Amino acid sequence: MARRKKKKKVDSGGGGDWLTTFSDLMSLLLTFFILLFSMSNVSDEKFSQASASLQGALVGEMGGSSILDENGISPQDTGSGNADEVDAGVQANENSIPLQVTRMYEEAIKIIEAEGIGDQISVSSDQDGVYLDIQESILFDSGHATISDIGKDTLDSLIDLLTLSENDIIVEGFTDNIPIRNASYDSNWELSADRAMGVVRYLAEMRNVDPARLSGRGYGEFNPIVANDTPANRAKNRRVNIVLVYSPEDED
Repeated sequence: MARRKKKKKVDSGGGGDWLTTFSDLMSLLLTFFILLFSMSNVSDEKFSQASASLQGALVGEMGGSSILDENGISPQDTGSGNADEVDAGVQANENSIPLQVTRMYEEAIKIIEAEGIGDQISVSSDQDGVYLDIQESILFDSGHATISDIGKDTLDSLIDLLTLSENDIIVEGFTDNIPIRNASYDSNWELSADRAMGVVRYLAEMRNVDPARLSGRGYGEFNPIVANDTPANRAKNRRVNIVLVYSPEDED
């Protein structure tokens, strides 16, 4: 009689059902924490730490670029606005005009209006100081550096302002780009420098402004405020600036 062959037992591998359940559970937990993360208000510092940690895990500590960086995501994009506010505050502080300059500017406007010479002088300011812009036609005859009587009256009107503080004063001379043609000057440089020094000497010798505060510079035709393409524009470029220099040491 033939023997019956024994049926081989099939090994089911065991544990397949619970492993599937466990994987599903982990997926649900991961989804849950991602949802919580997306709803939270992430600080810039924590975001940066998480970004650095993720970058190290994905591309290694020694090289490569971050996935977050490549997709244009940065701490400023998280919605907190903190980094933007700090950057804006720093920029505003860097671009702000010092308090002493603001005071000098306001005093200059007040004195010029009181003296009735607002049509002869324009006033501006920046971080370096206050600028009193006087047109050439008020101070000098064309091609000359001798201060006219009207020019002297204009400078006299500014003495109260110039002696209000101990700030340095720089007198700057400028011309247009038309070459000078007379026996006194070889170029516009000499003319602009002579005009600046003429104002310096007048303030020091005739109006008793401390000479130690005064200096003069001649820029010739090389610092125009407008293009030298029309007679009106060339007239604007022929000018003398009196600069009240901002000194941080004197700030209250």
